[in-house]
Amino acid sequence: MKTKPVLPLVLSMSLPMVLSMLVASLYNIVDSYYVAKISEDAMTALSLVYPVQNLINAVTIGFAIGANAVISYQLGAQDNRRANAAATQSVLYNALHGLLLTVGCIGLMPWFLGLFTTDQPVIELGVRYSRIAFAFSIFVAIAMSMEKIFQAAGKMMLTMFCMMSGCVANIILDPLLIFGWGPFPQMGIEGAALATGIGQVLSLIIYIICYLVCRIPVRLYFAADTFDPQLAKRMYAAGSTALRVISLGFVISSLSIISCGALEGLGMGVPSLVISLLRYALLILPLAFILSRFTDAVGVWHAFWITEVVTAGIAYFLYKKRTSFPISSEKH
Repeated sequence: MKTKPVLPLVLSMSLPMVLSMLVASLYNIVDSYYVAKISEDAMTALSLVYPVQNLINAVTIGFAIGANAVISYQLGAQDNRRANAAATQSVLYNALHGLLLTVGCIGLMPWFLGLFTTDQPVIELGVRYSRIAFAFSIFVAIAMSMEKIFQAAGKMMLTMFCMMSGCVANIILDPLLIFGWGPFPQMGIEGAALATGIGQVLSLIIYIICYLVCRIPVRLYFAADTFDPQLAKRMYAAGSTALRVISLGFVISSLSIISCGALEGLGMGVPSLVISLLRYALLILPLAFILSRFTDAVGVWHAFWITEVVTAGIAYFLYKKRTSFPISSEKH
């Protein structure tokens, strides 16, 4: 990083993440596509569960981002001991976050779904999906920490490979587990949740294998000096800043998510893909670049909620355009 020209350096670190984010967006798209084939109720239930899944991702990713900043800082200061301590704390604390989110979200899911619908079949399907999907939260949390550890060490291609492996596994397993193709059992909406969970666990397994095989400047270790309160405070401070700003778009993002689900349920996959691409790449990346020139790193986080607001407006327009059919009047 000290000797390489800036533009090639930025491209080599950002392009792998752009591609992996595009593939990661397929998690929801593929799940929605196949679940929509089960029933309308299943598609509705999935759309209602998505905001809670986004909350789990936001908490675990937000803390991991904070850890990434602290680890990178310590590596830049050539203090490998504190970088290792920060990495170890990141994994342990995020595992705890995942555990708490698993218990809390599964317990509150019937109440949460009841806020949006009184249709018991929809509530039952949402609970069945979320119990399996949320059970993998701890694996998601640890994988997020491992991802940011590797990114702090500059291993962008490796993190892209790990993320894409999980996404591809989910894409392959979805129809097999939902419809029971070949030797696989027909699990319905639970199959979609299990396929997503298996993909996430696969990503974590590959991260662990890469950690054991590859030589990176950050190592996990457990000793008395690992639990440095100052490092934990800095990780939570950096992560909470990102989460606080990003969360501004949580409420409005539901419009985009529900529009995607509705369009997929109606067999209109292209408009749904356009909405997802706007959220994950086409809007957020240029906005993050432009805003960071004026407000430094905080501008990157503001790009998230601004993207959600703009995408929600576009999603509403696409949904109305695609679902508004002219009513012909009969002449008497």
